[in-house]
Amino acid sequence: MAHPLHHAESSAQKFGGVPSDYQSIHDWFDASKEHLALFTHRAMRHHAQGLFEAERVFGLTLTNSAGRDIPVRWIGEQHIREDCQGRIPSMADWLRRIQPEPWMANGHIDRHAGSEPCGDPRLAWASEVAAGRTVLGLKDWMAASATQATQSA
Repeated sequence: MAHPLHHAESSAQKFGGVPSDYQSIHDWFDASKEHLALFTHRAMRHHAQGLFEAERVFGLTLTNSAGRDIPVRWIGEQHIREDCQGRIPSMADWLRRIQPEPWMANGHIDRHAGSEPCGDPRLAWASEVAAGRTVLGLKDWMAASATQATQSA
């Protein structure tokens, strides 16, 4: 499906009523296209957790113009299945496919400008190992570096 309107038309065919009964739910599922108009935008809401979030936003059911109460989860499941080749992935299915970048894993708080490491700590650790200055694993080396920085501050 290319557009939330097409999903809404599909919902009207499946559940009755008219497309406008369902438009806001399908717009919500595809709102992340505002940030990235590629299929990868689906990682934000096109998964099982997104279904439960839709229920929190829209309620458990929607009463369509034909007077029928339709579970919001059914509408969301229909949307996701139409976009994900018939399956409903988990959020983990999407997140596992993110290609890690160094900036994603290098959180630190700048408390003492100039004294804390910047950049990827793995590079500093690898340099220490290569120079024979440590035999510690990365996690232990980072803990020891943090302890050392705290003691010298």
